[in-house]
Formats: sequence, C-alpha cells, structure tokens
Amino acid sequence: MVMGATAFATTLLALGPIGWVQATGQRGIVAEPVDLAPAPVAIVFGAGIRTDGTPSTYLTRRLEGARTAYEAGTVGVILVSGDNGTRGYDEPSSMRDWLVARGVPTDRVVLDYAGFDTHDTCVRAVEVFGVTEAVLFTQDYHLPRAMASCRGAGIQVQGVGVSSAGAGERLSYYRFREVGASWKAWWDGTWNRSPRYPGPPETTVTDALRDAGWR
Repeated sequence: MVMGATAFATTLLALGPIGWVQATGQRGIVAEPVDLAPAPVAIVFGAGIRTDGTPSTYLTRRLEGARTAYEAGTVGVILVSGDNGTRGYDEPSSMRDWLVARGVPTDRVVLDYAGFDTHDTCVRAVEVFGVTEAVLFTQDYHLPRAMASCRGAGIQVQGVGVSSAGAGERLSYYRFREVGASWKAWWDGTWNRSPRYPGPPETTVTDALRDAGWR
C-alpha cells in the first residue's frame, strides 16, 4: 500500500507539471495571424541560423508570422529574442535583417541578444523590455510551453503556432523533447529562476511603440 502510494505520488510529481504547462498553454492560441486581437508587441523566439547567417526554415516561418501581423497593423513592434552567446553566432541580428529586408522598418524591430531559452526570453521581455501584452510566434509543438512561460512571467499573451512540417524524423524528437522541457518550464516558473543574463531595464520597446503611435 505504501509503495503504491509512493509510486502514485512520484508519477503525479513527474507528470502533473507537464500536463499543467501543456493545458494552461492552450489558452489564447489562435489558428492564423488574422484571428489575433491587436497587441503592442510580437515576440519571435530564436530557432537557429544557417552557416551563412540567414534564419533556419523554422525561424523563417516564425518571422513570417510576425511580419504578417505587423503588416496587418495587429502589432506595433516585433521583439526578436535569440542566442548571441558566442562569437559569430547572432540570431537576433539575423532575424532583424530578414524582417527589414521584407519591409519592416528597422525602428520597429527590437533585439534581445540574451534569449537563450524560452523562460529567459519571457522573463527578459517583462523585466528588461517592459512588455506586458504580446503575441507569440513559434512552432505549434513549442507554443503551449511558450504561452505558459510568458504568462507566468506576467505577460498577457496570444499565440500563433506556425508550421512544423518538413523536419522529418526530427519532428518526433522535437515533440518528445517538449515533455522534459515542459517540466523544466514549470520548475523555472515556480521558483522564479532568473535569466542567465537578467540585464538592466531599457526603453527600446516602449520608445518604438511611442514612435509608432501605438497607444
């Protein structure tokens, strides 16, 4: 009896947080950018760049979603958050260059160079950039966790899950990886883990929104 109770408690501890993150992360997800309510900021999570410095296929899809929302007037500023932790690897600048080349004004794109993981991106969006309301753009399998993490950080969020097609066998790995990542997201949020680089507050997002005439 005791062993059974212990096993049940262990299973609950292991699976409960995963289920909570995935379930709560569903709230606010919409099918297409046209279904979004207006929001001041779009957040695009990094997803790798090629050896030539251009965004990966997955990252391009995230950026295209944000660009579409910007062009429709749904969002006023795009916050691109990714990894710039090593010399020669700069996701945020690659993301900005892609957007600017496709018509998004440079002063409407804000770069977060220390978005090393989903939790860091969400917490820094609040603590460094002052974001309180945003639309998230990432692949469909990653979106519930991103929604849960950003909501836990204090952001009112909507989200659009862009296509994850084309990854082949890697897609199964990506989806499986969300199991452990969801547990970690719960842990990080519960214990208010600080980002790797907390950074001082800055006004780049609020300044860009003011210049865009966003109320």
